[in-house]
Amino acid sequence: MSHNILALDLGTTTGFAVGSIGHIVSGVWGLKPGRFDGGGMRFVKFRARLDEMHKAFPITAVFFEEVRNHKGVTAAHVYGGLMATLTEWCETNGIPYEGIPVGEIKKNWTGKGNANKHAMIAECERRGFKPADDNESDAIAIFDLAAKRLNPELSDDFA
Repeated sequence: MSHNILALDLGTTTGFAVGSIGHIVSGVWGLKPGRFDGGGMRFVKFRARLDEMHKAFPITAVFFEEVRNHKGVTAAHVYGGLMATLTEWCETNGIPYEGIPVGEIKKNWTGKGNANKHAMIAECERRGFKPADDNESDAIAIFDLAAKRLNPELSDDFA
């Protein structure tokens, strides 16, 4: 079965990679509320992006970076709100979802579970991608691991 995977690095700047093996679209979504927006606007924007992705690539599975430690209270609140929005959206649309721990993503992508942002971007570029930032490179790395989980016959460097 061919899967349309949506891989996400959740945050105020959310990295995404969507598509199927051999056809990946990636980028970043700026979810920062505007000057006159209410506090919940980032979640409204996020849901709109999810709907756009699902319309363009009927999504069959969602994978996201599962973060346990945040740099501050605001980051933790934003992540929690985005994760709640995402999981509710997946449940509503009948799409399975899974969080993948940060260290597992990094180890799969670079061979080191504690790889820094520069190493993640460098590996992404080595594989032929041109990520705008670390959020996009992380999403592509999540996509790679998700595709391997859904298709165990894949080689290590398909993405």
